[in-house]
Formats: sequence, structure tokens, C-alpha cells
Amino acid sequence: MNNNNENTGTARAFACALLPLAAGVASPAASAEAGHATLPQVSVVATQDERPHDQRNVVTTDSAGLPAAVSVITADELATINIGRDISNMFRRVPGVVANNIDQGDTGNGFRMRGFATQGTHGADTAVYVDGVPQNMPSSQAGAGHGPAFLEWLTPDMIGQIDVIKGPVSALYGDQNRAGAVPIQTQSGEVPSSFGIGLDRYDGKRATLVLSGRHALRPEAEPIQSLFVADLYRTHSYRYDGSTERDNLFWKLSTRIGEGLYSLRLNHYRAESTAAGYLLLSDLQSGKVDPRSTQYGLPGFGSGKRSMFALNRAPAHGEEGWYATLYGEAFERERGIATSSVQHTVGSDDRNIFGGRLAGNVTFGDRAALMAGLEVRRDHGDAQRQIWLRGVPTANYVNAQRLTLLTYGLFVQGQFKPVDSVKLSAGLRRDWFDYDIVNRKLPAASTDYFKGVTTPKLGAAWTVLPGLDLFANVAQGFRSPAAEQISSSGAPGPLGAPGGSVYDVSPSKVKSYDVGFTATPARNLTVTAAAYYTLNEDEIVGQPDGSFRSVGDTTRKGYEVEARWRPVRPVSLYASYGHIIQAEANNPLPNTGARLSVPRHQLKLGAEYRQRLQGVQLTVNADAYLTTGIPYYMGTPQTQLRFMPAYTRFDLRGVLDWKQYQLSLFAVLQPHRFSTEAAYGAAAGLLVSPQPKWQFGMAARYFF
Repeated sequence: MNNNNENTGTARAFACALLPLAAGVASPAASAEAGHATLPQVSVVATQDERPHDQRNVVTTDSAGLPAAVSVITADELATINIGRDISNMFRRVPGVVANNIDQGDTGNGFRMRGFATQGTHGADTAVYVDGVPQNMPSSQAGAGHGPAFLEWLTPDMIGQIDVIKGPVSALYGDQNRAGAVPIQTQSGEVPSSFGIGLDRYDGKRATLVLSGRHALRPEAEPIQSLFVADLYRTHSYRYDGSTERDNLFWKLSTRIGEGLYSLRLNHYRAESTAAGYLLLSDLQSGKVDPRSTQYGLPGFGSGKRSMFALNRAPAHGEEGWYATLYGEAFERERGIATSSVQHTVGSDDRNIFGGRLAGNVTFGDRAALMAGLEVRRDHGDAQRQIWLRGVPTANYVNAQRLTLLTYGLFVQGQFKPVDSVKLSAGLRRDWFDYDIVNRKLPAASTDYFKGVTTPKLGAAWTVLPGLDLFANVAQGFRSPAAEQISSSGAPGPLGAPGGSVYDVSPSKVKSYDVGFTATPARNLTVTAAAYYTLNEDEIVGQPDGSFRSVGDTTRKGYEVEARWRPVRPVSLYASYGHIIQAEANNPLPNTGARLSVPRHQLKLGAEYRQRLQGVQLTVNADAYLTTGIPYYMGTPQTQLRFMPAYTRFDLRGVLDWKQYQLSLFAVLQPHRFSTEAAYGAAAGLLVSPQPKWQFGMAARYFF
């Protein structure tokens, strides 16, 4: 961990807030040393600092640099998690987070926390960044709504660190930052080269090649650090008609030029998948249908291609100086969802995205720091949903739009220490949305859209006693309106149809209040807790006539508690509990329920044993996960309140390292029959995606 001295503490703390958005080569966070890795580090007001508590100051050294709850997942940590086919599993141990894909093909990565992002939104309401590049896709039509985060192009070998920032507390993150932000930083290249193969149940096959090295063009020149990752994955599903083919290529070059550290990342992703859809829980429980069968007897399908580049710059010395990000992407995705035994609704996105970010950090001794910057993103292309009949496209569309979405913003964030035991922070964002929407289905609804939103942030942290830190903050976050919320789609029909309306909706804002503490009663025991209250001030809601308007409000209240303990050096333990006290619409639409479909109770437990014996290192991880109290509505009208079955998952993973060889075995137990983490309430009841009771697999890797 970093040991900041009194002269650089404030500078480092504040600059760390930008580093996930800058070059990976400039990260101040270090992974745990081999043989000493621990379970997840949850950082609330400097809990990552390993100095004795009486030698710390309240300026945080976590990735957010803010008085807030932050969970940090390192590359070492990822190696102990059963990720398998779903990259969302990397969030399995984070307190209060539900993340999954539910084996329906590469349809986006479900990510839900603090009562936001109910089923089907695939990470919306959480701002996700990779090396400073926003991952949320606005106005997506490929079956996942507005603002989903598609992370299937990532593999564990590409990731250096993940930070989960709870709440909209940082001004460095923009659109979708309502529940919080997840900056992901890729590896810089300083990893060993390797080749690995893996097998898992249901014909899962994976091959991974990692090539890492340093190259100098001239003897006196700065070396270039290179990291290349190729990952090929093929698998079938527990369900008869489920399968995925996925290819990922990653190449990152990093070097120092003058006073800057630069990195260039290139990626290509391709996938093809089929999906068995969802089945009615009552039919499964009565034995009417086979749990491995396909919804309507007609499998869904999907495909995706993404080609990306990202160029980053950070200061070569210290954290004061200029940071820059420039990126571009060609994004293609299609997803067909079966709606009857003969019909699909097929959503597709064909977009070109370019953007950039520039920020400067200035420090004032060891007492204050100020960062200011600007960012811009241009998203241009087509988004549509079309009706297919018996596998053939028809002339009827749900919607069809040609989009030019220009967003830009200014941000400033500062920190100040009036005394050593107190840190104050403040931030401010101003964002604008300049849209050109060409409605190909209802041309009369084509429109230009221009609106702005301002979101302030305030926070404070106080070291009350050695071993006890308190924090509090109040912050606003926002979510942009979707194109179909601005320009109407109407009933399914042909392109160029008459009619259409334009709706005057504003970006949806939330105000969030957080209080919490971290306590270190013993050197090897840390307890953290945070309570939150979030008011969604102007939720955009669809009306019975098909229009959209800002109606306000939804309310979310809850708390999370986590304890981490290392009783002896080879053993680490963690436990967390998250409780959502309230998550409901304050003024629900007629004939709908008020409660949001998020878990009321979430429990996570885990243990790790790591020991070196006669030249062999053994690492064993065991994790348990429970969610209960997820409400849903059924009937016509949908006002009959029900609760999904409790979901329990147990993970076991063992890794054996000997010389240049590594062998790993894993198993996953999901004992509750027909219970899943995500499901959908419908008029007839609950639609679920059945999961196998057991999953297991193995992998071998050679390092060179």
C-alpha cells in the first residue's frame, strides 16, 4: 500500500480520484504481494492505509480520494473469484451489489446497488468507466434499455483494479452516476506472460494467451511496456438452446515521453449467442415445463462487435499536472427476444463513438488540492427495434431512430484540510445534452434537444479517535433522458408513418445523503458501515397514452455493514450485510405497484486460506451469497404483491501454484430450485431463468 508523507498526502489523495480516468501506468494503487493477498479491501476514509492509526491523517488514499464508501478489487483478488462465463461475477464480494448476466447471451452486465437499476437495465444508473472511457450506452435498442454497460469485452487478465464508489459523490463521473460509479483500470503490462486453457460444465472451453514485455527502440530511449491478451471462449448452457461464442483481443502499450506517462489501448471483441429466454415459475413448480426448455420453443439470439482505442496521458512525476484521455469506438450489437412461438423483437445498435477528457490538478502545500477539467462525447448512428416473423424481418418497427448525441461537461473538485484530523471536499459538474434525433418511424417526431444539468457535491471526514473515522456527504447525480423518451415511437408499424409527438423531459436528478464510519479495534480487524438516503427528484415515467414526462419521485433508504478479519496470517475472513429499508415510487402510476424490484436483504460471507508448503502455494477460497425479499407484481392490473424465492449461491475455488505451473479447480452450488438472482414480474406471474444446481470446472496455466 502507499505510504504518503505529510508533504504529499493531500496531492496524492486528490489525484487518485482522476487516475482511474487516466493512464494505467500511473496508478498509485499496488496489488498485494504474492502470498499475502487478502479478501476484498473496502475503503471508507483511509482503511487501505496500513500505517498504525495514530500515524495516519484523514486525507484518504483510496481510489476516490473522497469521504465515501469505496470497495477496491485488485488483480490478485480477481484471481480468487469464480468468474467463468460472466464477467459480472467480479463484483460477487462487494457489499450491497447484485451483479449477473443470467445466462441469456452477451446482453449486458447487470449491476445493481443502493436500490437502483432493477432487472433488465444492465448496469444503468451506475457510471462505468474503463481507463477513463465511459461504458454506458445511451438509448441502446439491443434489448437492454437506456445506459447499459456492456463489459463482455473484458477478461480478468486485462484488469488491474476496479473501484466501486457508492453514491454520486465524485464530480469526476457524469451521466448515469446516480447509484455510484465504477472506474476500471486495465493492466499496465507488468505481468508475466502465460498460456492457459480451461474447461467447465456444459461444454465450456477457454484458451487465453498473455504476452508481456519491455521493448526499447533505442538503447537510450525509454522502454515501451507491451501487454497483449487473446481470449477465446466457447460454451453451451444449462438450457438446451443457450450458447455463446466470444473472442477478445487486447493490446496495450505504455511508456514515458518527457514529463508524461502515456498508454495506448486497442481492443476488438466479437460474439455470437443464443438464449433460451425465461419460463413461468408456476409452470416450473407444477412440472408443466422442463426447466431446461426454451421460452415459447423459440430461442433468442444475439451478436456483437466492438473495435476500440483509448489514448491516455498522466504526469510522469507525482500527481500534479495534466491528465488527458482520447477514445473512439465502432459499436455494433443485435439481440432478438422471442415474444411468441413465431415472433422476435430484434433490437440493434450501429454506432460510432468518439470522445475525450482533459483535466489539470494543482496542489497547495499539504493542505489543499484543486482539480478542474472538461469532457466531450459524440455518439452517432442507428438504434432500432424491428419485428421478425419466423426468422424473417418484417416491415413493422417498435422504433427506429438515427441519433447524433453530443454530450459535454465541465467539472471541478477540491479538497481542504483545515486541521490534520478533518478533511472537507466539494465538487461541481455542469453537463449539457445536445441531441439530433431523426425518427425514421414517425418523422413528425424528429427533433433537436438541448438541456443542461448541474450537480454539486459536498463531503467531510473526521478522525475522531485513533481507530475511528467518520464521514458524511450530500451529493447530486443525474441520468440523461433516452431518445425514445424525447421522441415518441407509437404502436409497432412501418417506417415513415404519420403522427408522433415530442416530449419535454429533463435529465433525471437524484440527491443522496450518506453517513458512515470505519473502525479498527484491532490491527487485523476492520469494521465499516454506511447508511444512505436517496431521493430521485424527477424520475421520467411512461404514461398510459405512451408519452413520457418527469413526474418525481422515488425514494431509497438503506445501510451496509462489512467486517474483515485476519485471525492468523494464512487466513482472511469477511462478512457483509446490506439492507434496503425502502425502495419505492412515491407516486406510482395507476394500476401499478410502488415497490421497486430490488433485494431487501443481502448477505455475503467468505474465507481465504493461502499457504506455501515445500515450494507449492495453495490458495483456497470459499464464498456464500444470499439475497431475499425481492418484490414483484403480477395480475391485471399489476398490483398483486409477491416476493421472489430466496436465492443462495456457494462458491469454492482452489489454486495450486508450483514453479511455472498453475492448476485451478472451481465449483458453484445454487441449491434453491428455480430460484435466480433476476426475474421479471408479468401478468401471469414470475418469469425466471432456471439455473443448474451444480457448476464446476478446471483450468491450467503455464507462465513463461
